[in-house]
Amino acid sequence: MPGLRRTRSHRGDPRPDLSELDPQARQEVIADAVRRSAPRPSYQQKLAWALEADPALLTGDGHLAPRPAILRLIDLLHAAGVAGIVRPSCPRCRRVVRIDKPLDGQRVCRTCIAHSRIEECSGCGARREPATRDDQGRPLCPNCLVNDPANLETCVNCGRRRVVNTRTPDGPLCSSCPSLPTATCSICGEEKPCGTSRTTGRPWCPDCQRRSAPCSGCGDVTAVVSGTLDQPLCANCTAPEVWHTCPTCSDPDYPHPGQCARCLINRRLSELLGPPSDALHPGLEALRHNIATTEHPITARRWLNKPSVSPVLSDLASSRRALTHEALDELPDSPPLAHLRQVLVGVGALPERDEYMVRLERFLTGLLASQPDPEQRKVLHRYTIWHLIRRLRRRNNGRPITPPQFNSARQRTHAAIAFLNWLTAHDLTLATCRQADLDRWLTDDSATYRHTAGHFIRWAHTNKLTTVHVPAVLWNGPTQPLDDEHRWHIARRLLHDDTLKPEDRLAGLLLLLYAQGPSAIHRLTTEDIEVSAQAVRLHLGDAPVQLPEPVAELARTVAANRKGHATIGALAPSPWLFPGGQPGRPISTTQLTQRLNQLGIRPNQARSTAPFQLATEIPARTLGIHTDVAVTWQRLSAGDWANYAAEVSRRTALQQPTHKPGATP
Repeated sequence: MPGLRRTRSHRGDPRPDLSELDPQARQEVIADAVRRSAPRPSYQQKLAWALEADPALLTGDGHLAPRPAILRLIDLLHAAGVAGIVRPSCPRCRRVVRIDKPLDGQRVCRTCIAHSRIEECSGCGARREPATRDDQGRPLCPNCLVNDPANLETCVNCGRRRVVNTRTPDGPLCSSCPSLPTATCSICGEEKPCGTSRTTGRPWCPDCQRRSAPCSGCGDVTAVVSGTLDQPLCANCTAPEVWHTCPTCSDPDYPHPGQCARCLINRRLSELLGPPSDALHPGLEALRHNIATTEHPITARRWLNKPSVSPVLSDLASSRRALTHEALDELPDSPPLAHLRQVLVGVGALPERDEYMVRLERFLTGLLASQPDPEQRKVLHRYTIWHLIRRLRRRNNGRPITPPQFNSARQRTHAAIAFLNWLTAHDLTLATCRQADLDRWLTDDSATYRHTAGHFIRWAHTNKLTTVHVPAVLWNGPTQPLDDEHRWHIARRLLHDDTLKPEDRLAGLLLLLYAQGPSAIHRLTTEDIEVSAQAVRLHLGDAPVQLPEPVAELARTVAANRKGHATIGALAPSPWLFPGGQPGRPISTTQLTQRLNQLGIRPNQARSTAPFQLATEIPARTLGIHTDVAVTWQRLSAGDWANYAAEVSRRTALQQPTHKPGATP
């Protein structure tokens, strides 16, 4: 390792001698980098001493720098083109990024610092780096901090207490309110940003919205609604202007100035899709009709005005872009585009397809193409395409893959790449790797995806690509004590608290009482529930479960009043028991988990408690649980299903009709 000579610092010159690293380096460039990284002479001296003690800090070991000025010096020298200078990588994630955070005697990046501080939020239950702590010292994530009622402010436009989106000289604005246009206030007469009064339909500034004065009509001291500063008027003394009809469609139910919302949305549709004609694609004509007749035209108009939606619709209507999935795949992937695609599927303009499978294949194609090593790319292709994807298709048997399956395949791919990169960094391959090398990787703090990569290692061992092996971690029951009392306390609240949403209550009870996880609950359809006047049966497994009261009444309410948040392209009625925000889709497992967290339910912990109790009473086929898992639960809980089988046999015998002697059966 090249070193730094010690002559200069002993003569009082704090500049490090880089002649052995780069003989062509100019001294004025080095001096400028030293001054910019450490302006004070005393700190420059300490920097030189640190580099003399460990010259390797400049050649790759910068994560061991005792002072952050050394990292700034490395960046400046590297930017100046000094040869031999190596920017250090984060010792945990191996990325070459800014590493100025101390952790366990090393310098790491901000992301790894955040991962080391992860705690469970006391508000929503998410595992994130705390943004603050409450009065009791419990962690709160950034979302709970922002949405805390104490941190909300009154919007100067709509007057509601919301999260601040924009701060203006006149006050905060929420995300629903755009920046106020400049106009002449109808009360004070000043030219300033103004809103529109709902009473008079005229502009008034935020100051006048908060103004109170004696009314010139009745004399009461109250809020000023109209008039002038000299002659203010209250709401009772203000004669509201009346617009009897919409000037375009003559709608008598629209007492506001200008065109009504439906006329505005039809005008916007004509701008994007053109006037109604037979030349328009039938799918786009169905989309036009769906938007024009939507229940919430204002929401639909806002969606049409989004910059990620309107250009795409214009291109589709003018035939500049074909109305196919492949043409939409050429656009940059984004949530608005995914929603637009699902809207087109909902109105019948596009056929249904497995979006998560397409995303997974696209992700794997790009990831494999970015691998520089041909042998490594070949192994990854066998593992991802011929094992992960093939097994997913075989297991689902034509059904679309779920978000957890998508995340699992993506995580296992990243784990395989991390393990192969670790082998390459240590001059090893799958064939030359030995068990001692694998043990070293398993104990290396800098290694990532250590537990997830076990799946790839076992696959490589089975296919005789390596001799090392990592045994699978067998689940042997819960490792933490099960709080059954807390589970029943929340269940009683869900059964009797009418202030909660019925769909949230039913989902929580299915998890707490019937051990159904969010991934199983969100897939329930109306065909899985049998509602009659006498009983309600729910199909969770092979055999239906009869729901007791009041759970049965909750199921009737949810089945009768289910409604998703999709405004455009939604199927009516929805086939899903828990509709989601995208048309034709159920609620996502992430959204369902968040709603359960708001009720104080932690799905993983609560679901671990429920089967432990149910294992002593109900067989696996009734709840849709895999037989091997159920047997393990039954063994741990010391349950016996013989009584259940005997009870089923007795009920079956009682239900069989009796025949008189000599009668024909």
